[in-house]
Amino acid sequence: MTTVHERHAASTAPASRPTSRRRSPAGPVLAVLWAGAAAVIALWWADTGPVVSAADWFTGAGRITGLLCGYACAVLVGLMARVPLLESRVGSDRVARWHAMAGRYTVCLLLAHVALIVAGYSVQDRTSLLGEALAVVHLPDMLKATAATATLLTVGFVSARAVRRRVSHEFWFYVHLLTYAAVFLAFGHQVGLGGDFTGNRVATAFWYALYLGDAGLVCWFRILAPVRLNRRHRLHVESVHQEAPGVYSVAVRGRRLDELGARPGQFLRWRFLAPGTSWTSTPYSLSAPPRPDRLRITVKALGDHSAAVARLRPGTRVWAEGPYGSLTADRAGAHRSLLIAGGVGITPLRALFETLPGEVALIYRARTAEDLALAGELEAIARWRGAQLLYALNGPAGQRPGITAEWLCAAFPQVAGYDVYLCGPHGFARSVYEALRAAGVPDRRIHHESFEL
Repeated sequence: MTTVHERHAASTAPASRPTSRRRSPAGPVLAVLWAGAAAVIALWWADTGPVVSAADWFTGAGRITGLLCGYACAVLVGLMARVPLLESRVGSDRVARWHAMAGRYTVCLLLAHVALIVAGYSVQDRTSLLGEALAVVHLPDMLKATAATATLLTVGFVSARAVRRRVSHEFWFYVHLLTYAAVFLAFGHQVGLGGDFTGNRVATAFWYALYLGDAGLVCWFRILAPVRLNRRHRLHVESVHQEAPGVYSVAVRGRRLDELGARPGQFLRWRFLAPGTSWTSTPYSLSAPPRPDRLRITVKALGDHSAAVARLRPGTRVWAEGPYGSLTADRAGAHRSLLIAGGVGITPLRALFETLPGEVALIYRARTAEDLALAGELEAIARWRGAQLLYALNGPAGQRPGITAEWLCAAFPQVAGYDVYLCGPHGFARSVYEALRAAGVPDRRIHHESFEL
């Protein structure tokens, strides 16, 4: 470990501590989602007659798995509509994990629905499973269901962590967009063939409200709100400069950016209207406190989009969405904060290092001194604030320093009373989280936000 601890004067003072810590609405949101699932089960139960045969058992189970699958599809779309309440209060990473879990439920329920319905019809008609499956496909509206099934299974396969790590973000993004087509086709199949909706106006109205509500959220927050934002603020690239090998900072200038409401620790989704960066939007955190006319991000070249950032030219138009994320001062409840960054995870923590109120310390993990992005700024902030700045670098033989519970307790004797902000690669964040818990830091005081699912 190398320690930097100096003082320096600066022109901007830290923001004052919020008067109260905002509570996350995660619990109430989950309660609403599970209540919706309970309402779907109640709908199925009210419409289910006596079960007297194996065919009744199979088809009844097929109906409920189909209804729950349809509900899960609606939840999938709603969670990814980028609703500000969810993105900034619950946290983008938590919402993404909910979305991933709902996706797994959807695929499992879909497979169960297909298998159970085919089995029920097979028992009822006394035919083979294969023969019944081929016959079912030719029923009215079943081509829609078949296409929706194939699409959802494809999206689920590409979204599996083992597969996603092997494909580009751009490929995953475009395949993921097929979810909208699958949900549209599935909706037509459900209201067209679903026995629970035939003659049941309440159930039909509920289903239409659910899906139309999703459509409204997507249209507003993923289309209309970004259009309004970009027409209002007119963002463009001001400059690009290298911070470390493969790491570049991009200064973005615009109009009335104070009205954007961006805060240190948050991120936006960026689409630079230049070759290699215009077809997908990628999340990058603000690496400096936002100013009324300027934002800055710092990007490490890890994929096609991020690698192209280095080639951006001043004047390039920028399309942004956000701000998103809840890794902000609102999470803090103590008067001491410890920031722990790994690699390019320094970007949101650099902004927080400057602006978090109270006593602040920062640990920055990198391989070598050359890999320390924004080091000059961090050292200036440390001098100005009288803050502690620790660099955790590899040793001369390449040995990695350990951020262990014992080391944390020795460096910060009262670490259990700190709010800890953690950002870095998944493996790094996992090991540091376990060290913090072993050091006595409560889970509620460890604040972490990741773009990885």
